[in-house]
Amino acid sequence: MQCSYYDAALCRSCTLIERPYADQLAGKQAHARAALTGHDGVAWLPPHPSAEEQFRNKAKMVVTGSAVDPVIGILGPDGEGVDLRWCGLHEPPVTAALSPLAEFVARANLAPYDLRTRRGELKYLLVTASPDGEVMVRFVLRSTEALARIRKHLPALQEALPRLAVASVNVQPEHSAVLEGPTEIPLTPAQTLRMAVNGLDLHLRPQSFFQTNTAVAAALYREATDWIDELAPSSVVDLYCGVGPFALHAAARDTERRVLGVETSAEAIASATHSAADAGLANARFAVGDATAFAADDDGVPDVVIVNPPRRGIGPDLAAWLERSGVRHVVYSSCSSASLARDLAVMPSLRPVRARVLDMFPQTAHYEVLTLLERG
Repeated sequence: MQCSYYDAALCRSCTLIERPYADQLAGKQAHARAALTGHDGVAWLPPHPSAEEQFRNKAKMVVTGSAVDPVIGILGPDGEGVDLRWCGLHEPPVTAALSPLAEFVARANLAPYDLRTRRGELKYLLVTASPDGEVMVRFVLRSTEALARIRKHLPALQEALPRLAVASVNVQPEHSAVLEGPTEIPLTPAQTLRMAVNGLDLHLRPQSFFQTNTAVAAALYREATDWIDELAPSSVVDLYCGVGPFALHAAARDTERRVLGVETSAEAIASATHSAADAGLANARFAVGDATAFAADDDGVPDVVIVNPPRRGIGPDLAAWLERSGVRHVVYSSCSSASLARDLAVMPSLRPVRARVLDMFPQTAHYEVLTLLERG
């Protein structure tokens, strides 16, 4: 992949960009296998590749400069803004949205937030694209001071961006690196972006998490569901379920299968519940809750547990519960093989028997690894 930003040393986020893509994949496979050293008998499937560019379905852009001349991109090492509107990683609908958004910032007189002076309103622009090209736009503001101007000029943005499906304002008043705050203010009647994945419509709400790479995410959900189908469970619990993709796929494959998803984010659970109802999956239900607390309080033992935790992993408490629970199989999707290895050390009775690297993040050292654990 050729990148003018990298060549000019304006952005060095793509740390592996100079390596041929085949070497990147081989390196990630070797890294994952090394992390699981000591676990004999793991069947390693070939790594699942990604498109090398135009694969990111979302952009999280810092806004600097001025309202008249906004800079949409990242902060450079010197603290100055670097315009990344034409980053080659973004899907075309994301790229197509960024210049109209820059014009909208000027039209609505949205002063970018200045970290040094702590003045200004607009902190970030968050843009997400669906597989069919619709976009969600979120304006992260310090306060609601600019809300009336945004609403006034929104029709002009909708005219410039005819595929704009969802728009909202997020209020993040803190002077910190926290991306968003708890308050979300809708700007459009629609407040879910439809993400069509493997024949399922996932209804993504503004504060819900979805994987960055839609095509590889779809492959991840197919792979996990295939493994679950081989086990033919009657009950599945998906901890850290997010907007429910693993749970919904498991429920759709067998409508007699009882599936429960648990997640701390109420927004994500609302998305998952909406998607289940839309798909007519009465066998899938979702609950707001902490994964570890749920496991400790639940009396039943499901046939299969799915975990898809954040980078820190599931942690010792949940790993210890899984170790003593009697659960026969765990499908563990990890974005950090280091935390996966730490968790496996706490549950020695659940041994990895199959694994696959899925390259969710080309041009970087990051990847997803899907592992099937079986009680020995």
